[in-house]
Amino acid sequence: MEEGKDPNVNPVRTNQSRVLPLRLLRFMLVLVVIGIVLSIVSVRMNKSLGIRNIVTRTLPCFDEPVSLQSLIRPPSNYLHSMNDSELLWRASLVPQIKEYPFKRIPKIAFMFLTRGPLPMSPLWEKFFDGNEGLYSIYVHSLPNYQPNFTTSSVFFGRQIPCQMVEWGRMSMCDAERRLLANALLDISNEWFVLLSEACIPLHNFSIIYRYISRSRYSFMGAIDELGPYGRGRYNPNMLPEVNISQWRKGSQWFETNRDLAIDIIKDTKFYPKFEQFCRPACYVDEHYFPTMLTIQSPNLLANRSLTYVDWSRGGAHPATFGKNDINKNFFKKILEDQTCIYNNQPTSVCFLFARKFAPSALDALLQHSSDFFGF
Repeated sequence: MEEGKDPNVNPVRTNQSRVLPLRLLRFMLVLVVIGIVLSIVSVRMNKSLGIRNIVTRTLPCFDEPVSLQSLIRPPSNYLHSMNDSELLWRASLVPQIKEYPFKRIPKIAFMFLTRGPLPMSPLWEKFFDGNEGLYSIYVHSLPNYQPNFTTSSVFFGRQIPCQMVEWGRMSMCDAERRLLANALLDISNEWFVLLSEACIPLHNFSIIYRYISRSRYSFMGAIDELGPYGRGRYNPNMLPEVNISQWRKGSQWFETNRDLAIDIIKDTKFYPKFEQFCRPACYVDEHYFPTMLTIQSPNLLANRSLTYVDWSRGGAHPATFGKNDINKNFFKKILEDQTCIYNNQPTSVCFLFARKFAPSALDALLQHSSDFFGF
């Protein structure tokens, strides 16, 4: 045995113990290198796939390009999910080029503000028959009302998203603005008529369409009434937006053209003052629109309503007509014994609609509609 060596130590095992750590280190280095290479490859593949996904997502734009027809097509379903703020904003978008680059047939939007059912709907069905493409229909009822029109009815699917309405409160004007805004989403709607469930047409569709479409003015009453039910409802807190000399009163039932309809739904200047300072016994639906439009566009108003209403019986509400009122003399009084101004000329055709009619009047109206109204 050599001097200085431990006889119990095996030289071969000692050499192996030195080699194993080196091999382990090399193996770990190889794994690290492989991991780095795989990471680089993965990043490059993700970038490549991302580009491909972008291309894939954009391809449909080329396969199905946005067309003019898709932009001007009216909504197929009135039950959208927009809240009032979103709806009014969307409806206030106005083309800046007034000349339409397509054939546009202007329509009348008939907007029904109701509590629930439309008892006069059979008469309206008869009125609309054969005039498709010249009108649109919108219905605002109480939210819990579920209409049951058949699929063949012109009123089927015409109900817009509704909210609660209180008589004499700002919620009434909110409902009217909601109707206008929904109707404005159809670019072909040019004129807008507000009606109730108790309204009826007094002429056939052709006469009403011609009368409205040829008018230079919109039909909204805007009277400076000096008594307690006019200026007496004015609140000085309306200043500076509205002074007492600008305060107006008019019928709730109006007809307006597209430009004035947009002015109504985009208003943020007068709305807060009327909401806060015109509450019963100031009935905001009689003052808000007439006052606002008198201030902004007085030369565009005919200063009268197209809807006949009888206030001669007194009270807070106009007279309601039943089946016993339906006769030739009754409508002769409405249709012939009147004088008004149309396009700055006197005329005897003053009213196109009338209210309030009870459900009991429907059968007689249907029976004599040809004699009374021409349809």
